[in-house]
Amino acid sequence: MREILGRRRRLRFRRKERTARLDAAVAFAVEWNWPVLPGAGLRATTRTATGAACSCPDPDCVVPGAHPYDPGLLAATTDERMIRWWWTRRPDAPVVLATGGRAPCAVSLPAVAGARALTALDATGMRLGPVVATPTRWSILVAPYGLERLGELLYAKDSVPSSLRFHGEGGYLLLPPSVAGTGQVRWERAPSPSSPPRSSRGGSHAGSARPWLPDVETVIDALVEASTSAPGGGSRLAY
Repeated sequence: MREILGRRRRLRFRRKERTARLDAAVAFAVEWNWPVLPGAGLRATTRTATGAACSCPDPDCVVPGAHPYDPGLLAATTDERMIRWWWTRRPDAPVVLATGGRAPCAVSLPAVAGARALTALDATGMRLGPVVATPTRWSILVAPYGLERLGELLYAKDSVPSSLRFHGEGGYLLLPPSVAGTGQVRWERAPSPSSPPRSSRGGSHAGSARPWLPDVETVIDALVEASTSAPGGGSRLAY
């Protein structure tokens, strides 16, 4: 009897997880106008020496479950009917955001460095937008930016932590409540629809239901400062 009850609980939990991914994908697309698509996902019955195996054809995939594959990234949409069709067919698929254009971009860094960075940014009183966390990396969502502008910002810096990654035009990012080969994707800082203070620098979507996003320049400035101010000249964002 316990085994039967345990199986039923697992089935209910699994159904709840699947519904949560569909609901999240629809909310991102319809309420916030963020283009999304289903990610590759994981093979339910296959594992490798390093963990769960990706459902894509590459047996050595370095980001299992955490990337677009059939459909490709260009298929990302805000169309609710398409999204419901996708997740009805693949309810376990992770939710992938196509970054750039009118959609959010992101700056990501290793998880340990991400925790340190958020502590440092909070100490300055800086207002952050949503922060997506996985066991290995944290991503700070920012207002859309172009590659030319990003290049100018980085060129103006004496140094930038090599651990930073930039998810801009043509990029992508997994959103909660997805699960990838590295584990659960969650909100470290939940999205907030409130308007930014008038004194805030940059930002977007003020006064709308869409989450507020800081300007990429503000975030990079703060991250570089948090890195270079480490004792002994080392980078506290390296790990």
